Amino acid sequence: MTTLPPLPDNFEPTRATLHAYSRAVGALPRVHADAHDKWWHAALTVVPEGLATDPMTLPDGATATITMDLVAHEVKFQTSTGEFTVHSMQTGLTGSELADALIADAAGLGLTGDYDREKFESDELREYDPAVAAGFLAAIVAVNDLMTAHHDSLEGDVGRINMWPHGFDLAFEWYGTRVERYEEDGTVTEYPSQLNFGWYPTGDAYFYSNPWPFEGDKLIGEELPSPASWHTEGWEGSTLTYSDVAGNDDGVETVRAYARRVHELAAPTLMA
Repeated sequence: MTTLPPLPDNFEPTRATLHAYSRAVGALPRVHADAHDKWWHAALTVVPEGLATDPMTLPDGATATITMDLVAHEVKFQTSTGEFTVHSMQTGLTGSELADALIADAAGLGLTGDYDREKFESDELREYDPAVAAGFLAAIVAVNDLMTAHHDSLEGDVGRINMWPHGFDLAFEWYGTRVERYEEDGTVTEYPSQLNFGWYPTGDAYFYSNPWPFEGDKLIGEELPSPASWHTEGWEGSTLTYSDVAGNDDGVETVRAYARRVHELAAPTLMA
């Protein structure tokens, strides 16, 4: 990979559709995939043709996955034995309609459950441009490749790269050894320190890398590779605008240098 593809013009209508559909798709593994304590089972992963769920085990011992196929422009519910159903993303389905169709598919395979409809309900008719979706696929595959290279270069406890249906962002976490403890009503809850690295394709798309806890006095003022910058309004971390690096010959290395620099600065603050 030499460059990051620019996001397509007029991306937002199709992006909003993909976001709504990802919530519908993610509702099924949230109930039926093997539960993970960090909720990875409710996320999607990047595959060559788009986004896919974790496997869901069927009553007969086979498995099923749901794929948002941005090449064929359909949502496919497929089993390991070769059975499948497809739902076109070009017909204007609402998020609720797609979720209902997938829930019916699951029931036909013997999967039933209590689905959290607040996660996906939407009655808005959706626009979907196949050419725009193809452009997004090129971008997210390139970003996932870049993110994988950085992910695999890190030592320690590193999480999986996930596409989160809630925010429609691609991200993973590196975990420090520092633990934050909070007490409320006599109950103590522990949270591991962490540093994320992600990509948010909504609006003016950007990469982000945000340590938690954020030690501003140790980080703000430290130089980041241009044009990345620290961000402290609304949330604390750092950003690098996607359009500043997309299409540039040195764009991939700029993003990787940014991710390395934030990790270099933040990791020591997250260790016990």
